[in-house]
Amino acid sequence: MGTQTQQVFDIATYVGQVAADARAASRQVARSTTAQRNQALLATADKIQSSREKIQQANRTDLDLGRKSGLSGAMLDRLELTNARIELMAQGLREIAELPDPVGEISEVIQRPSGIRVGRMRVPLGVIGIIYESRPSVTAEAGGLCLKSGNAVILRGGSEAFNSNISIVKCLQHGLDSAGLSTDVIQFIESTDRSAIDSMISMEDCVDVIVPRGGKGLIERISSQSRIPVIKHLDGVCHVYVDDDACLEKAMAIVMNSKTHRYGVCNAAETLLVGRNIAQKFLPDVAAVLQAKGVELRGCERSRNIYPEMLIAVEDDWYEEYLAPILAIRVVDNLDQAMDHIEQYGSEHTDSIVTQNLSHADRFLREVNSSSVMVNASTRFADGFEYGLGAEIGISTNKLHARGPVGLEGLTMQKYVIFGDGTVRV
Repeated sequence: MGTQTQQVFDIATYVGQVAADARAASRQVARSTTAQRNQALLATADKIQSSREKIQQANRTDLDLGRKSGLSGAMLDRLELTNARIELMAQGLREIAELPDPVGEISEVIQRPSGIRVGRMRVPLGVIGIIYESRPSVTAEAGGLCLKSGNAVILRGGSEAFNSNISIVKCLQHGLDSAGLSTDVIQFIESTDRSAIDSMISMEDCVDVIVPRGGKGLIERISSQSRIPVIKHLDGVCHVYVDDDACLEKAMAIVMNSKTHRYGVCNAAETLLVGRNIAQKFLPDVAAVLQAKGVELRGCERSRNIYPEMLIAVEDDWYEEYLAPILAIRVVDNLDQAMDHIEQYGSEHTDSIVTQNLSHADRFLREVNSSSVMVNASTRFADGFEYGLGAEIGISTNKLHARGPVGLEGLTMQKYVIFGDGTVRV
């Protein structure tokens, strides 16, 4: 057996043991009490604060290695754990502890003519594998959400944050131990070898769900190769459609917020669609303000006839998730053409209509098949915290199970529970 094969074999064995330990721990955490899980979360928050210097020392190691390897300034910024970001991690865990516990909730109980009562109980998914890149704060968020929802979790972070992630996981495991829970409830794959991911996504006997968080390449790879169900979104090609019946003052505010509030996020608008009857009036104003903010505009022929300073939009622009100060603009004939454009080029993430026409708003809500559909609101609201879910583990564009921001409820499922009193079927 060659060296490379031996290395893969060793990693597969290691990941297999981690997964088996997580499966065993999932049964313990599933039967734990809300108070016990909250105690672990609060103890972790305290430990993160008291371990700030150790966490930052580990983070400095990652930052130094990142600079040597040529990480961009934006990536280094996402990687850095400042005092404020560490405080936010601790605060986030305390907020998760305060959220209502969905586990064990029984709903929709009905009495059947046979004498049985049928209901649905919310239960944990089991073992969740989370594969993510860059931001080490994801380690605390993901670990905390999985713990609160009664799941065991296997974390595999990016190599650029390896030392930071391990230091945060130690705090999470301290919290588990202090609450009398197995430290196997939250585990971290201590290998930067890519084959660890291959092993992780093939262990369907031990892992119930995979959640990838990162770049499109990572998510495409996991989605195509995983033998385990995946909660994911590939792209955030979000649209704002300014209808002919829009209030232009509202439209200006919504477009600007959707595009320029933050550029490198999945719920930022990437395409602006404008009704032809208001384009002549609206486009010059919004385009000038966008350009003043430093946004590069790429327009269709009709858009450029109205505002010639735009660059020419090519076919690929309509599919592009820029994550940058770039916006594609198209003038459309009507609501139907706007929805056809979203159907063809969108990613089923988040799309918004700006209109005072209730009939148009209703059709947009019913017919646009995205995980979040909005009326007269910025796409930037597509976020678990903004939806009242507390923290989120990510945005899902899946058609089954969780869709949209995935919070605690999205990390659970329902099973039927039946109550009788010596009742038999006749």
